[in-house]
Order: sequence, then C-alpha cells, then structure tokens
Amino acid sequence: MKEIAKETILLEIKKYRRGMLFFSENFISKSNAKTANKTLERLAASGEIARVALGIYTRPKKSRLFGVVLPSAEEVIRAIAKRDKARIVPTGYLALNKLGLSTQVPMKLIYLTDGAARKIVLGKQTILLKKVTPKNLSAKGTISSLVIQALKAIGKNKIIPEEENKIITLLQQEKQDVLEHDMALAPEWARKIMRKALVK
Repeated sequence: MKEIAKETILLEIKKYRRGMLFFSENFISKSNAKTANKTLERLAASGEIARVALGIYTRPKKSRLFGVVLPSAEEVIRAIAKRDKARIVPTGYLALNKLGLSTQVPMKLIYLTDGAARKIVLGKQTILLKKVTPKNLSAKGTISSLVIQALKAIGKNKIIPEEENKIITLLQQEKQDVLEHDMALAPEWARKIMRKALVK
C-alpha cells in the first residue's frame, strides 16, 4: 500500500516543472495525511525531491555551477500567498531593500498577512508571517504599500533627503488615484512625504 502511495505521489510530483513549490497537503487526496508526509520525507531523503521547509517541497532546478538550486524566500512567500489566497506585505528592512533604500538583506524576513501566522525556516533565513487586521493590508499599490512599511521602519523625523527624494520618485510611478487611496492608510507624518509625489 505504501509503495502504491509512493508511486502515485511521485507521478503527481513529476507533473510539476522543476523549481515549482508544492505542499504536503497537495497529496492528501491521493492518500491520508500521515502517508503523504512520510512518502514526501522518503522522496526527499532519496534526493528525488528537496525539502525547502516544513511541509514545503520542490523538484529542484540543477545548475552545473551551483548544483541544486532551491527556490528563494520570495518564491516561497508567493506560493504560500497563492495557496492560502492571502495578502502578504513585506515590512521593515525587507521593504527598504525592495525599494533600493538599503543593501542589507535581513536574515529574518517579516511579512504582514491576513492569512495564518507562521514561522518558516529556510536554511539560515527565517520568514515570519504576522497576522494583522485587514486595514493594515488595504493599500492597493505595490510601491506605495512598500513605502508605507519602509517609512515606518525608518521612523518619524529620521528620513534623510536622499531617501525622501528616492521615495518620491518611486511613488510617482503609482497611479494618482491609487497613491491618494494608499496615503490615507499611512501615519500623518508619512503622508506629508508621500503627498509630494502627487502631480499638482
């Protein structure tokens, strides 16, 4: 029975292109949860698949230079967001990095979500999903959403002119109605900075 489950799950896995992420619960319809988890663990141990994090697997890409290439933290987050139909927003130094305001890539990546709170360990990196109220995830614009989180990370009265100018330039790429909507979600001191990106 276990061998049948293994072969069934392996056939399903081979339908995924290399680099795609899949979750242990994807295979519960093919067997029970315990059997699916054990089968995936055995397949990972044999090298047929790779375990990215608890309950998250992939058929890894392979490079002549780097060997096995595992999905990035960003790819893991996108896969979780798609699976859970959840909104996920980067915060802190991660938001600063994505906007080009910091070259620092934090080892602890913190995201806000309206999905389940969880901690994911990816090698030396940790992903922390913090569940928040829908209001904290109401921003419509990709850039303005990051800017709000980045400004909160910098702090009131701590932004330097170079950072402010870059933020204004980035925000000018947002649609005006989207920017106006998202500004209302920011603290007043941050709103004053964001308002400078509006076309007069």
